[in-house]
Amino acid sequence: MEKQFLKYQAQTTPHPLGIEISRAYGSYIYNTNNIVFLDFVAGVSATPLGHNHPKVVNAIKEQLDKYMHVMVYGEYIQRPAVELAKLLSDNLPASLEKTYLTNSGTEAIEGALKLAKRATGRSEIISANKAYHGNTMGSMSVMGFEERKQAFRPLLPDVRFIDFNSEKDLNKITTKTACVILETIQGGAGFIEPTNNYLEKVRKRCYDVGALLILDEIQPGIGRTGKLFGFEHYNCIPDILVTGKALGGGMPIGAFTASSDLMDLLMDNPKLGHITTFGGHPVIAASALATLKEVTESNLIPLTLEKEKLFRKQLIHPLIKEIRGKGLMLALIMESADITNQLILKAQDQGLILFWLLFEPKAVRITPPLTISEEEIIKGCNIILDTLNSIK
Repeated sequence: MEKQFLKYQAQTTPHPLGIEISRAYGSYIYNTNNIVFLDFVAGVSATPLGHNHPKVVNAIKEQLDKYMHVMVYGEYIQRPAVELAKLLSDNLPASLEKTYLTNSGTEAIEGALKLAKRATGRSEIISANKAYHGNTMGSMSVMGFEERKQAFRPLLPDVRFIDFNSEKDLNKITTKTACVILETIQGGAGFIEPTNNYLEKVRKRCYDVGALLILDEIQPGIGRTGKLFGFEHYNCIPDILVTGKALGGGMPIGAFTASSDLMDLLMDNPKLGHITTFGGHPVIAASALATLKEVTESNLIPLTLEKEKLFRKQLIHPLIKEIRGKGLMLALIMESADITNQLILKAQDQGLILFWLLFEPKAVRITPPLTISEEEIIKGCNIILDTLNSIK
């Protein structure tokens, strides 16, 4: 299977990790040799309830028995999508009331950028250095990392960049600006949180110049930071909220949410302002609905902050220079990139899945399922510490 994987399936790097999967359940993944791996990555923050959660699986099976794809997005009334959009609205501020469901986070970013241009009649977009919002052409245009996008230029025009947490850069947001797009917590950059009420100040500046604020919650959203959405920590309500990853409960999804006044602009002048065949797919919407219900109705969100404390208590080692992030969106900042690489690869050999971040080579991703137990946290942390002790 490995030879066929490398020959027939397109790769994203020269050196994929290459675990051949047989099954996964809860916090564990099993390979075809029945070797078990404790998962501290959760599909890169995409499986908040762990693998094959019974409520999610049952929701998928029940919907499969009724119908799958029947019509392009927005034409037919399909209960799973309607109930998902309503549940999102019920758990968001009143100004975030209408949701457009897409196939992925990056498609949701594309839709949000289009909506901001349509609403303001402006073309300038401001993003942050070291930002990551996806890999399609519009999303890549607002990626703040030239090394990853220079081979694909030309991209969207009129994109400007500011430094995250830099108050002096707020003056670059002007009456020419259609929108500012920021990750609530910068992911690829190393799980950088906003400081000194930064998001509030961005919000005010956008209001003053008539620009829209888009917050990308594709990673921080759906309970990972100890709130349903990360922006709830920072007293900043966006004009457009983008989510994805964890919302699907392991199925592919994205969504952008705004006021009805804003979102209704995509209906006319021109019609079909954003259109997708499989967005709001009933099976995926059923999975997302079950996931969101479980996250909001259980005690998983407050427990996330308790689990963060346990990670921070356990992971004390001379080679760990800092632990960034909030809740179960954590990054270990190591002494060097070499130590990061050794830790991730050697930990896998010991049955623990860790992963890298996109732009910070010294960072080690820790984003386990929200359902992870204290015993599993301690078990994984012990593997990390033992692995670090073995690094020369």
